Amino acid sequence: MTERLFDDETLSKLQSWGFDVETFRNHAQMLRNGTAGAAANRISGRVEVPPPEAIVRLEELSPEARREFAAMGRDAIRRGAVGVLVLSGGMATRFGGVVKALVPAIDGVTFLELKRRDAERAERAEKRAEGKAEGKVPFMAMSSFATDAAIRTANRAAHGDEGIVFPQFVSVRLTPDGDLFLDAEGAPSRYAPGHGDLTFALRKSGVLERFRDAGGEVLVMSNVDNLLATLDETVLGAHLASGAAITVECVDKDPGDRGGSPALVDGRVQIVEAFRFPEAFDQDAIGVFNTNTLVLDAKAIDRDFDLSWFAVEKEVDGRKAIQFEHLVGELTAFLPTQYIAVPRTGPGARFAPVKDPAELETRRADIRRELETRGIIAAAPVAGDIDAP
Repeated sequence: MTERLFDDETLSKLQSWGFDVETFRNHAQMLRNGTAGAAANRISGRVEVPPPEAIVRLEELSPEARREFAAMGRDAIRRGAVGVLVLSGGMATRFGGVVKALVPAIDGVTFLELKRRDAERAERAEKRAEGKAEGKVPFMAMSSFATDAAIRTANRAAHGDEGIVFPQFVSVRLTPDGDLFLDAEGAPSRYAPGHGDLTFALRKSGVLERFRDAGGEVLVMSNVDNLLATLDETVLGAHLASGAAITVECVDKDPGDRGGSPALVDGRVQIVEAFRFPEAFDQDAIGVFNTNTLVLDAKAIDRDFDLSWFAVEKEVDGRKAIQFEHLVGELTAFLPTQYIAVPRTGPGARFAPVKDPAELETRRADIRRELETRGIIAAAPVAGDIDAP
């Protein structure tokens, strides 16, 4: 099927971005035989509310525990064991076709550059503490075919190099009947198949191997649009102390929130996306949801995972299209995981996602205040100060 649908040049370009012919063929067949879709996406096992002790609350840790965890986190940074990894792929659609990672967010500084400054801040802090050039924090960005070139170009302009950028994979949309979906120009309609690509792309690119060979042990992953998901020594130390392979940051739900949440599935707590819960399950019974900020053990994720593929309906060029996606949160079904509830608002808040320009305007002041406090951006001049314009 596939070889007849793509000419050699198109197929070669797709495969250069990690397109897998056999997986595409299987997805098409699933649509044709009716084994993919909303019903198939739902979990068939027993789903329950996790016990309260499954969620560690950062704000309820004792002062002694916080000091101990912070010291562990600082030591890991000092040893060069920690890397910062930012998800900056996707389709570059929510900011009017502009790559969100490169949109000026605060004081003209882009989302991606603010994330990079956070890693550099952690480096500087440990170097000052030790008085020597230790504490290197590698900064990595997972791009996509839609964002890769722009991110590499921006890095060259700002830093004289492309930085550590590696692309997630690519796939091609299908019609609801399982046929190839063509865009308005008659070409195969490409898309980025979800952040579940992370571990696979890390390994294929060689980035994970190089990180581990250099002494890297832990990766702190977050979305590029969540600027408050900064490198936190206490969270990092809590992860290391737990012995878990993954730590997932969660926040308390607000009314109407829908997102992935930690749920007890057949006796194991794991992240379950909203669309996967059984229809009869009351998702509001789980009081927290996943922020997609994870601390990952580099050794533990250096293997293959049989992640699920979920059929998702989209409207493309005014028509229904199906794309198959997989999600990084499903790693929690395979690896020992700690769940830690972090502040959503106020001092120390760690969750302020920005999905579009309107949300950026709404959240900018709060984000700026927190980034100032954390030393990532300079404090704004106060009216009446001698240096204020």
